Amino acid sequence: MSPSSQPPDPARTPRASLLTLGCARNDIDSEELAGRLSADGWQVVDSADAPDVIVVNTCGFVEQAKKDSVDTLLAAADIAAGSGAKVVAVGCLAERYGAELAASLPEADAVLGFDHYATVSERLADVVAGRPIAAHTPVDRRTLLPITPTARPSAALDVAVPGHGWVPDVSRRRLSDAPVAPLKLASGCDRRCSFCAIPSFRGAFVSRPPAEVLAEAAWLAEHGVRELVLVSENSTSYGKDLPSSGGLEALLPRLAEVPGIDRVRVSYLQPAEVRPRLLEVIATTPGIAPYFDLSFQHASEPVLRRMRRYGSIEAFLGICEQVRALSPEAGIRSNVIVGHPGETVEDLAVLEDFLIGARLDAVGVFGYSDEEGTEAAGYDGKLPAEDVAARVERVSTLVGELTAQRAEDRIGTTVSVLVDATDNGRAAGRAEHQAPEVDGECELTGDPTVSAGELVTGVVVASDGVDLVVDVKSSLESRSRTP
Repeated sequence: MSPSSQPPDPARTPRASLLTLGCARNDIDSEELAGRLSADGWQVVDSADAPDVIVVNTCGFVEQAKKDSVDTLLAAADIAAGSGAKVVAVGCLAERYGAELAASLPEADAVLGFDHYATVSERLADVVAGRPIAAHTPVDRRTLLPITPTARPSAALDVAVPGHGWVPDVSRRRLSDAPVAPLKLASGCDRRCSFCAIPSFRGAFVSRPPAEVLAEAAWLAEHGVRELVLVSENSTSYGKDLPSSGGLEALLPRLAEVPGIDRVRVSYLQPAEVRPRLLEVIATTPGIAPYFDLSFQHASEPVLRRMRRYGSIEAFLGICEQVRALSPEAGIRSNVIVGHPGETVEDLAVLEDFLIGARLDAVGVFGYSDEEGTEAAGYDGKLPAEDVAARVERVSTLVGELTAQRAEDRIGTTVSVLVDATDNGRAAGRAEHQAPEVDGECELTGDPTVSAGELVTGVVVASDGVDLVVDVKSSLESRSRTP
């Protein structure tokens, strides 16, 4: 640590704020940055509390996410203009475009890539002091690790992989007091979906060792977390580069036994890699939410093949049937892309037939757009933007009707709900089939004394879209010992 990153005078302690966009993986990366800054003597504050530097953790997933990131950087620059604060871009957009972003966005005082994260305190001290930092030149991060997954663990020690290398109170600082928190299983992806650029800037797939994941889970429990949401680019690949780990089906029961953790939820499952034993473990292990976040993307075989993905309507309905045979009330959610190059009206009808038959609890509907550097960007058969938008509206309308029906089907069932928040007599939380922010919530009635972080049981008495109204019957004792 350089002297400039930790001034000796406490009255001059440097202050940084963090603004985070994008997915839960970015949330974890921001907490890692906050942990490193705090360990090096920085105060992590709100952007309204006179920071010396505003760090914007950007998203570079799709066009709208890029626009939102740029807009947030410009808004941060407006905030900084009156105070003399600096603005720094980090995250996926910064990693993906590097010097190009720096040149096109002079409002940002620096653009830092993943390779800067380990020395973020020093780099921000440089920015505050007016010392220029050259933005990095992006590379395809898949080329930084061996092709063979089992050769990656030792090589990864020399490559910046955000969220890996757990050191308590240095690797992470919570930026929320919510009773739920994401926990990173792995980084990167080895799949080559034709529409997706993420592997090029997140890199090849690298699992975190089980001991590291378990240690962070225990730390999160000690800091008030009751539900873990396991995230990665592809959770079904967990452990393939760690042959002795036993994979995700071996890790999940161990996570469910962490004292203080009442619920573990898995996200980002790849249908091509799901295994019967993994489905069984998720559906039947106490403490693991019977929740299946399956990335179907489409159901028409010709479209899936152009996407470089596995599947068919029969195969995907078969997975849903396997899940519900194990756990009839299990939650299943997915995302779909409509308007992919070459998608016909008949292909769209197959997707709609699948959605009708699958009875999913939640579906994200996205319209295709070209992503630089992807195979699909060079495809023929592209649809006009207005046709893509019309298909998004059509499928979204169908999804709204189907998911509302699925929620209505839950009326009369008993659910366990983790209370997320209480405010002015209103309490809300999520049942096992509802992930944070994306799958709706439960409004709790019948017991105004519940508090955030409490696990309660109740009966579903009404629904509104994907949201449920639950009449609370009792508070559940923690499934595991409070740490």
